[in-house]
Amino acid sequence: MTNLPPATRWQTWLARLCPGDRRRCLRLAAAFLAVYVIWGSTYLAIRIAVETMPPFAMAGMRFIFAGALLYGWQRWRGAPAPQRIHWRSALIIGALLLVGGNGGVTWAEQEIPSGLAALIIATVPIWIVVFGALRPGAPRPNRRTLAGVLLGMAGIALLIRPSDLAATGQDIRAISYVALLLSPVLWSIGSLYSRGAELPQAQLLGVGMEMLTGGVLLLLLATVTGEWATLDLAAISLRSTAAFLYLIFIGAIIGFTAYIWLLKNTTPTKATTYAYVNPVVAVFLGWAVLGEPVTPAMLAAMAIIIFSVALISGVTFSRRNP
Repeated sequence: MTNLPPATRWQTWLARLCPGDRRRCLRLAAAFLAVYVIWGSTYLAIRIAVETMPPFAMAGMRFIFAGALLYGWQRWRGAPAPQRIHWRSALIIGALLLVGGNGGVTWAEQEIPSGLAALIIATVPIWIVVFGALRPGAPRPNRRTLAGVLLGMAGIALLIRPSDLAATGQDIRAISYVALLLSPVLWSIGSLYSRGAELPQAQLLGVGMEMLTGGVLLLLLATVTGEWATLDLAAISLRSTAAFLYLIFIGAIIGFTAYIWLLKNTTPTKATTYAYVNPVVAVFLGWAVLGEPVTPAMLAAMAIIIFSVALISGVTFSRRNP
């Protein structure tokens, strides 16, 4: 193989990596890379954005803009107008994923460091396994899945130790922890619901609808909580504005679209393995951007997390015994 031309070597390597449908394999790899890396960076972007922007208003405007772009683009390309049942499904998904899941994280990150937020959201695959197994007649995870989940959580726990959090001296209210703990629960329920929901055949049109409905709900929540009274456009910093734009075009349009595509083209357990990688990305960005220390325990945790992702990604399921 070493004597083959570079193009031939590349094709041979690609054929071994993707022995079946090569195009589908590459799409899966690109989608996983998007949710692994991009979503890992959004924790830092959210933290920066809410420095000078109210959380629910910021999140609502983010998804309204992103959803309008996706929806308008798909309709311009000739996608049929969605039916009422499609809007109902999009409303439920938007409420669970974007309000309960992302909105809870955004609100909590006013006080909670982005690394800790990423750590708690890493429980998503566990909730996916729990809620998935509770469905009547549903397949149950085998030992390899359970081992990967437990090992991944053990590795993530090494990233942020309680002693490190106490050393930051931050005063975090209990309600912020509650909101953050509920976020992965609601996100997991929404992820499972979306797999069988009635949505338009044009997948990106459905994603745009979910962002639009979720964004409207977030803006309503901002109104109920009185956030508009605290919004001062002149006080919004340049870096908060840059983070906001990044969350719209990179985090929402690219990252969320890739995640919805994965939910339709692979299992929920595999799709949510991003929750193990995101904290690694978040910790690295904290070190690179904010100068946060990276300890040997963090490096060990990264190795453990990558191994746990491999376990879960290669999982098979067994049927319940009658």
